[in-house]
Amino acid sequence: MFDDPRSYLWLIPACPLLGSVLIACFGRWLGKQSHWPCLLGAGAAGVLSFCTLIAVGRDFPPEGTSAFTTCYTWFQAGDVDVTISLRADGLTAIMLVTVTFIGSLIAIYSIGYMSHDPAYPRFFAAVSLFLAAMTGLVLASNFILLYACWEGVGLCSYLLIGFWFAKPSAAAAARKAFLVTRLGDIGLFLGILMLWTMFGHSLEFDNILGPNAAAPDSTMLTVACLLLFTGAVGKSAQFPLHVWLPDAMEGPSPVSALIHAATMVTAGVYLVARCTPLFGMAPAAQIVVACIGAITALLAALIAVTQTDLKRVLAYSTVSQLGFMFIALGSGVQDHRLAVFAVTAAIFHLFTHAFFKAALFLAAGSVIIAMHHEQDMRKMGGLKAYLPIT
Repeated sequence: MFDDPRSYLWLIPACPLLGSVLIACFGRWLGKQSHWPCLLGAGAAGVLSFCTLIAVGRDFPPEGTSAFTTCYTWFQAGDVDVTISLRADGLTAIMLVTVTFIGSLIAIYSIGYMSHDPAYPRFFAAVSLFLAAMTGLVLASNFILLYACWEGVGLCSYLLIGFWFAKPSAAAAARKAFLVTRLGDIGLFLGILMLWTMFGHSLEFDNILGPNAAAPDSTMLTVACLLLFTGAVGKSAQFPLHVWLPDAMEGPSPVSALIHAATMVTAGVYLVARCTPLFGMAPAAQIVVACIGAITALLAALIAVTQTDLKRVLAYSTVSQLGFMFIALGSGVQDHRLAVFAVTAAIFHLFTHAFFKAALFLAAGSVIIAMHHEQDMRKMGGLKAYLPIT
């Protein structure tokens, strides 16, 4: 079974989804044990993700372009078959391991961090739902499923940023994040519609991104790529849609670590990396990717220097680091042979950044709790003696 990922790919998003449903239905009775369905679902998805990584590395060496794919019919509308297609290649495997492994560790951390919160079950239900949506996004083999999971990730972000919705600033931050990212999502939706018309009414990755895909009109393709990139700009908090991420720090610190440092904000990077064959045929769009990344990296770093709120410093640092990833993705414009190295550099930085920035947010959460929820760094000092482990 574990030798062929096609037999269990569907279980990777299904396990955390089941955990979320169980918590939503029985959280009232589970009470402070509501973390177990989340932990078990995330852990099972993590094990299967590692198995997928091993299988992909064994059967498809880095120079290969093959992937494990499996397809289920969702519904039919006339002559159009809408399918749930899952795909596992090298890019998918490394993203799955990042999401599920970090998600599992953050869920464990959250047991203690959220232990005194009366909405304990709701928190873990939302985290499980997020893991299901994020793993579905990176497993998608067509733009329909990718967009559905993309919106699911946005919904979970809204629920978790506004987790303490009785707090006016948290409710306002959740609305702001939801509305700003919707601007980018409109562009993504329009870009997908353009791809639908340009590639013979097909949204399968193999038909659009494969080596045998027909080359469309260059001007139309450039516009489509820019629209796709608009979605990435919103989700990954790039200039000028970066304004929502610092306010998103109103959510619990584990949420900041999971969604706004390690996983959700990297969805835009994943989207551009996945669509590299398209951007390679649209050099102008690729230059825009690199320029927006450079502007964001510099601007966010300068803003971070002026901040005194501990979590906002980390938020602007995250925005800046995401900018570097987009610089890498846009740097292969001069030579198609450089595209492979550009994607490798971006995903390598994504992988390492996810771990160290999640650890920074979790450490910040520990400091904030020790400081009785004080986040002003000007009021902190001499903490080494009191928080040696942190």
